[in-house]
Amino acid sequence: MKRASILLLSHLTRQKPKTSTPLLSRNYLSSNTTNTPSYYSLHSPTNNLKSCTKTNGLIIKPHQSQSNPSRNSGTLIETTPQISSRQKKIKERSQIEEAFESAATVEGMLEAFKDMEACFDERELGLALLKVGLKLDQQGEDPEKALTFATRALKVLDIGDDKPSFLVAMTLQLMGSVSYSLKRFNDSLGYLNKAKRILGRLEEEGTTNVEDIRPVLHAVLLELSNVKTAMGRREEAIDNLKKCLEIKEMTMDKGSKELGVANRELAEAYVAVLNFNEALPFGLKALDIHKSGLGDYSVEVAYDRKLLGVIYSGLEEHDKALEQNVLSQKVLKSWGLRSELLHAEIDAANMQIALGKYDEAINTLKGVVQQTEKDGGTRALVFISMAKALCHLEKIADAKRCLEIACGILDKKETASPVEVAEAYSEIAMLYENMNEFETAISLLKRTQSMLEKLPQEQHSEGSVSARIGWLLLLTGKVTQAIPYLESAAEMLKESFGSKHFGIGYVYNNLGAAYLELDRPQSAAQMFAVAKDIMDAALGPHHADSIEAYQNLSKAYSAMGSYTLAIEFQQRAIDAWESHGPSAHDMLMEARRIREQLKTKARDASTNQLPTKALPLPHSGPSGRNEETYIMTSLSAKIKQA
Repeated sequence: MKRASILLLSHLTRQKPKTSTPLLSRNYLSSNTTNTPSYYSLHSPTNNLKSCTKTNGLIIKPHQSQSNPSRNSGTLIETTPQISSRQKKIKERSQIEEAFESAATVEGMLEAFKDMEACFDERELGLALLKVGLKLDQQGEDPEKALTFATRALKVLDIGDDKPSFLVAMTLQLMGSVSYSLKRFNDSLGYLNKAKRILGRLEEEGTTNVEDIRPVLHAVLLELSNVKTAMGRREEAIDNLKKCLEIKEMTMDKGSKELGVANRELAEAYVAVLNFNEALPFGLKALDIHKSGLGDYSVEVAYDRKLLGVIYSGLEEHDKALEQNVLSQKVLKSWGLRSELLHAEIDAANMQIALGKYDEAINTLKGVVQQTEKDGGTRALVFISMAKALCHLEKIADAKRCLEIACGILDKKETASPVEVAEAYSEIAMLYENMNEFETAISLLKRTQSMLEKLPQEQHSEGSVSARIGWLLLLTGKVTQAIPYLESAAEMLKESFGSKHFGIGYVYNNLGAAYLELDRPQSAAQMFAVAKDIMDAALGPHHADSIEAYQNLSKAYSAMGSYTLAIEFQQRAIDAWESHGPSAHDMLMEARRIREQLKTKARDASTNQLPTKALPLPHSGPSGRNEETYIMTSLSAKIKQA
């Protein structure tokens, strides 16, 4: 990663050495493994041999003990300086090192390194190899070459014993970074995890200053977050980002801009997995840090407020969202950030739509569209939001026309901006669903999925799209076709969000409905049981969707003829509805009616009918957040847009 490589490379050359040794040869590493040089004062090749060049000539002074017989009655005689072949070699090596250290460009560094290869043994080039690799990674133009240098450096620096080496950890971090650039995510994960283990051992053993370890550990954790995000493992990526923030909190001033940005980045990561409750405190902290340190009208404050607008929208606190958006627009306008301002105005229109202010939203969008380019992506977003407002006003023909214009623009941008286009297509499909144009929606979602399949870092989006396709196929009676999409969605979303994310519960609920439709009640009960377990853990047992899972289990057991279990689950649903009070009166009455119906069926059942083997009851999880937002909503498009 370019940012980490710049940081680490600067540390390698920050201070001069205190001793003169060859370029980190195996012997040097062997004798210093347990007492690693300071991260801020690693030996610079330029200076390692510098002291050897100070005595090229020999000045003979009176009263010195000399082996040279050229003396005449105590008279001072200055001899002609004699340079031995060994001294010449030392001087030559020192000059080569100086050329390497003073190289300002990667080309100059590579040219100097060629000369070093001719004069130095491979075992002496470990640190130089690492520095070239970091420089190449910083440039980002030739990751294969950077990996070659990093691999050579590792062979020199890793002496094969069981003692942890700080420089080996740095080299592994570089290899992980370069492998990530090459999209070799599994290789990158291996290198980075090994570097993390080494740094952990160094910290535990206390052989290296913790202040030296932290910057490298931060680089490793940040790269791990990037790799896991690219692999779709977003929940794990968030854990790494949290540890990055902890390191920054220990090493930076409380009011530093960088600390504010780190808080905002963590909030954005939570927003990406639709966990708005967790995102909110980090977004607010970022705003507080930037307001205190930079003032109300800094660009960082504007970005913080824009993100808070998205978070409040996700929490369905649309008035607060709009308030943050308006404040953000003022700052963006004062800085002349036209593109960001247009996107903020589109966001404001979407918030107005959420508040039911459709005419205001349309007026806002009319003002924006006049400032956009004819075939620009921003113009397409304006027409999508316009269609949304028109749908709410039941102006379906006008809404369809807006969507056709948007699709015409996006069609030309699929290759250049696949992620942004896929997000837009997904939102357009949602609008076609709302207009009951299911076949059009399915076709557009399949087109979106084919784009996302080529982007491993968008696995979470691909899973969401697959789930929506499955749900629409189920809705239109194509049950057999729906099941593979739903099963695939469940697996992808589990890898991205963890097994207990509420959205995955909806996918399993739909799978249960599909199996029940195919007269496979046992399979249906299994899916409903998984959905119930997830809902309990993510939303709490009294959430409306958790109660629905109870009722679905009751349906499945009833279809199996297991009326005792069916009545038990229906009773749990009744108990949960009762806790909602008067607002749930109608649902409670319906649940009680179904229970009585089940009791009647149980009495009328034939006495010689063997009950179907019952499935184990799901475990109840702890109460979780209470978002009702389905993972496949158009909100995901708004999240990434921010």
